[in-house]
Amino acid sequence: MNTTLIALCASLVLLAAPARADENPVVVDALSGYMDFAEYGSSLIWPEQIPAADWNKIFIVDARDAAQYAKEHIPGAVNIDWRQAVARRGDLPKDRMVVMYCNSGSLSAQAVFALRLLGYDNVKVLQDGFEGWKAKGGFGAHARASANKPAGN
Repeated sequence: MNTTLIALCASLVLLAAPARADENPVVVDALSGYMDFAEYGSSLIWPEQIPAADWNKIFIVDARDAAQYAKEHIPGAVNIDWRQAVARRGDLPKDRMVVMYCNSGSLSAQAVFALRLLGYDNVKVLQDGFEGWKAKGGFGAHARASANKPAGN
């Protein structure tokens, strides 16, 4: 099972736990409504899907802590700790794609899940996070993946 799906399920459990204890119908309705209409993969994007020239059109959010961001991050990324994503949602543009990442994708997936529940359909999690982005060639991941496709695909 991929790590993002596990993270989304874990975040659902974390979000639903207080609702179960309190039987908060508003929270239950919001979660049910989102899950009923969420398209599989609609909140995910892989580095290979983004051509190098398109990265400058994307609002990139590094959802790791400030120390990790300071050490190394995707060029152009803004640092918003995943725990602050909801509180700082006003910092996110609504008129273009927002791609959020952490080291592996699990913490940023929780932030993306919460933001999507709040109606931010333009927010996606970078599958495999920062480590996957680096391993796949960074901004060149799309070109690298395209060059490795067998003929006829």
